[in-house]
Amino acid sequence: MNEAQLLQSILASLPEIWVVTAACILLIGGLFVPKGRGDVLVLASVAVVLIAAAMTLMLAGEVRPAYSGMFLADRFAVFIKVVCYLGTALTILMSRRYAEIEGIERCEYYVLLLFALTGMMIMASATDLLMVYVGLELMSLCTYVLTGFMRTERRSNEAALKYVILGAVATGVFLYGVSLVYGLTGTTQLDAFAASAGEGGADTGLALAVIFIVAGLVFKIGAVPFHMWVPDVYEGAPTTITAFMSVGPKAAGFAVVLRVFLNPLVAASDVWIIVAVLAVATMALGSFVALVQDNIKRLLAYSSIAHAGFALFGVVAGGADGIASVMLYLLIYAFMNLGIFGAVVMMRNGARSGEAIEDYAGLARSHRVLALLLLLYLFSLAGIPPTAGFFAKFYVLVALVDQGFVILAVIAVLLSAVAAYFYIRIVMVIYMREPSGAFDPALTPGLRVVLAVTALGTLGIGLFPAWFLGLAQQSVFGG
Repeated sequence: MNEAQLLQSILASLPEIWVVTAACILLIGGLFVPKGRGDVLVLASVAVVLIAAAMTLMLAGEVRPAYSGMFLADRFAVFIKVVCYLGTALTILMSRRYAEIEGIERCEYYVLLLFALTGMMIMASATDLLMVYVGLELMSLCTYVLTGFMRTERRSNEAALKYVILGAVATGVFLYGVSLVYGLTGTTQLDAFAASAGEGGADTGLALAVIFIVAGLVFKIGAVPFHMWVPDVYEGAPTTITAFMSVGPKAAGFAVVLRVFLNPLVAASDVWIIVAVLAVATMALGSFVALVQDNIKRLLAYSSIAHAGFALFGVVAGGADGIASVMLYLLIYAFMNLGIFGAVVMMRNGARSGEAIEDYAGLARSHRVLALLLLLYLFSLAGIPPTAGFFAKFYVLVALVDQGFVILAVIAVLLSAVAAYFYIRIVMVIYMREPSGAFDPALTPGLRVVLAVTALGTLGIGLFPAWFLGLAQQSVFGG
């Protein structure tokens, strides 16, 4: 690599370099922040994310390959990174009061979030399986620690242990697939791997490698049959970290899935059959198991599984429209899911945990605006127009029908109808039940910002969906 290539590589990865450097500085500087001044750490962390976002947008004008083709800064990566920035910044803002209540207000908490963000950014730009692994491990190791950050909580420790063990198995499976790819093709570059897959067709070894790689990636997005960690980890982790994991890692995981399996040569193969089966099974399990949940974090965990299944239908559709529909779905899901988790975090105050669905009984009687926001997020998650969630599902269905997958589109609609029930059940509790006690929501300035941004995003995309879809289409590979 000559000097010009090195400079190009540094420029392409400047946002990642900035976040890592700033996180290291914050780790040291946090030692000098007085106890009880968590607002300083929050503002500093959000500033790091916003500066990284500005750098990313400034570099979005052209495609920038880096590090001998292992890293690519293109519009697709920019779009995914923006979703990750959104998830991280809003998670940090909603963490101030919650971290204080749970006794986890330390600079390491925010530093780990920034390092996890770096891993997701690397995954979004990775065009080599080894680079994917670097980003995947950086993200995973940080989320393992954050899951168990409430060290005195037994269920937090249990969730972290389950996550580490299952995550290590998934990583090993993914690496085994990578080793098979290298042994059979002599490369770990995604384009070269796709070319070999397209030429090899029925090659058993390469098909096995694809299955192992799919298994490792499917674990990260929480799809069947590697979903078993999601409910326990979502319930046991700090609620703010649950919100983060439901958005950022999922977006990064889908970014890799799209880069690996929507290459034209791979798309021409029969890989869509595997993805279609995964999509139906994932959405069915998430939708039906969520019906019997009484804990809102577990319910949202199965909701997350169901939404991952619906997004996989966009992967099945393939092509530019399929990719764009998945990208738009990830953006919309970030707004509505962070909004609903922001409301759960807000309810964690005093004697209320905010986790039992019964905790929300009669909320509309005393806090009409908050109840209306919850109504908005729940209707959007259910896919009821004119919210953004409706158009997220609509464009995926359009992509499926355009490619001739009418039966899959019908199945997706029927399963969405099942899922709508458990969202509307929460609405009924909020509006139709008598309050079980006085409400004292922890509405900090940061949480107000989170609720305002997510509500505007959920409504704004619902009112102007075509503009956002066009943005996603312009960000498809090659843009």
